[in-house]
Amino acid sequence: MGFIKRFLKNVFRDGQQHTGQSSFENLSEDQLEAHLQVARYGNFTLTDAIRPSFDLQVVPKAGFRHDAYRDSETGVRIPVLMASASKELVFDLFLDLLEPLGFEVDVVLETSHETDKKGHEDLYREHIDLPVLKSTLYDFEDMLLDDGCTGIAVLNPNIPLEVQFDEHKMIIMYGQDLSEFEAILEDAGLRCHEDLKFITEAEHVHSSSDEFQRRFQQLQYRLGLDDE
Repeated sequence: MGFIKRFLKNVFRDGQQHTGQSSFENLSEDQLEAHLQVARYGNFTLTDAIRPSFDLQVVPKAGFRHDAYRDSETGVRIPVLMASASKELVFDLFLDLLEPLGFEVDVVLETSHETDKKGHEDLYREHIDLPVLKSTLYDFEDMLLDDGCTGIAVLNPNIPLEVQFDEHKMIIMYGQDLSEFEAILEDAGLRCHEDLKFITEAEHVHSSSDEFQRRFQQLQYRLGLDDE
C-alpha cells in the first residue's frame, strides 16, 4: 500500500479554517491511494511528508516570495522569506541557508507526533556549533525530509536571524536583512514569485509513522534536547 499505510494526519492542519466539503470526502480507497502516490508535479517532486488536496487547490511549485510576521506582543514587523523547493534539492538548500547564521546557533525541534496534543511541541537547545549540527542532521536526512510531524528551526538570536524547515518541508527565513538568503535561493535556481501559493495555504494531508517517531527521539537524544 505504500504511502497510504503510514499514519495519515488530519487534513485540517495548522489552525486553518476550511469551509465546505473536503476534497477527500467520498473518495474510494483506490482513489485516495492513487492521489497519495503522486509525488511529482511537472519538475517539482514532493517529499513523502505531505500531499496536496485531492482537487489540487494549489499545485506544488518551486520558488520563493516575501512576506512579513508581526509580533503580537511588541508589534514589531519582521520580514520573512518563504521558499519551496523540489525534494532532490530542498534538504541541501536548507543546510546552505544556515551559513548566514554564524558558527554557533540555537536549535528548536518541532514535533506533532503525539496526536492527543493540539499543535506541536518545541524542544529547544542553545549554543551548538553549526558544523556539528549539520553533521548530525545529515544522519537523519530521511526522517527530516519525509516525516510530516517533524520540523526544525535554527537561529542566532544575536543577529537575529532564523531559518525554519517546517513539517511541510517549506523553508522559512526570518530577519531584518534577508539579502544573503535571497542570494542563496537564487544560486540554487529558485526564482521570486510574489504571487506564489504554497500547498499549506489550502487543504492538505501529512504523513508519519512509528519508525519516524522513533527516529525523532534518536535525533532529540543526539542533540541533547530536553522535553521538559
